[in-house]
Amino acid sequence: MTILIVDDSEDQLLVLKAILNEKGYKNILLADSADKAFELIGLRDKKRKKDIDLILMDIMMPDVDGLEACLKIKKNEELKDIPIIMVTAKKEADHLQSAFQAGAVDYITKPINVTELLARVHSALRLKMEIDSRKERERELTEMAEQLDAANKKLTRMSYLDGLTDVPNRRYFEEVFAREWKNAIRENGFLSIIMFDIDCFKAYNDTYGHLIGDDCLKKIAKTLSSALKRPRDFLCRYGGEEFIAVLPDTDGKGAFEVANRFLKKTKNLKITHKTSPVSKNVTISIGVATIKPDRKKKSNFLITEVDKALYEAKQSGRNCIKIVCGS
Repeated sequence: MTILIVDDSEDQLLVLKAILNEKGYKNILLADSADKAFELIGLRDKKRKKDIDLILMDIMMPDVDGLEACLKIKKNEELKDIPIIMVTAKKEADHLQSAFQAGAVDYITKPINVTELLARVHSALRLKMEIDSRKERERELTEMAEQLDAANKKLTRMSYLDGLTDVPNRRYFEEVFAREWKNAIRENGFLSIIMFDIDCFKAYNDTYGHLIGDDCLKKIAKTLSSALKRPRDFLCRYGGEEFIAVLPDTDGKGAFEVANRFLKKTKNLKITHKTSPVSKNVTISIGVATIKPDRKKKSNFLITEVDKALYEAKQSGRNCIKIVCGS
């Protein structure tokens, strides 16, 4: 452990150093002024900072005395935990009280009593070790808390994501859709949803295998999710090859534009589907439903409507959009 001795008397510095060296304290730094001490502990330049475990500070020094130096050190967040023992020739209660008010943990009177010096140094260093140990435990606890928080956030995120496509899952949809339904009622605004599924996806799996089928789902989910431009719009996997998008504050015209974008982007992927009766590439059928929610209806009304629209799109030959407006 490192001890810094601060005294304007060279003789006093050497005496204290010799006593401490003899008792096994080898890391001793000397400063003949408060300014020199400030330099060593990094108050002047953090790059030159030394790790100090204890300061023995003479009270009576020219320019900046020990009390003022102690106050400056204790005001620094990085240095405030370094124990400071004042070395003084005065024994008056008021004088000693000033030392404690400045932040000193103890004092030693001149002339130096070796036994007293060593006892107080040992006590102060033990205090510093306890402080360092406590700070390390606090750091470890903080780190553990941060790791736990990150793990919890990851688990929460995973619980709301579809494991295959990495877009939100049905659980997330149900929570957010219920919230957006209430928001639309409160704001008297439109709410639209788009439901689509991949045309003849069973045939696709039968032809190319489930691994290729999974890749197809991933590509479509990623492409159409990125096609949503606004922060509150989101796409989720509703189940199997079926997906649903929620578009808050969007009327029927706006929802149709998004659905048409979905149709075109799927076509542009050009995923070959040689057994599809609809097209040589993978296509989707889309249902769109729009409503201004009110308290007379429940949110599942809109889901029922969009499901009807999707069914109509499939019955109309697939690879198309059908839209209904709730009433």
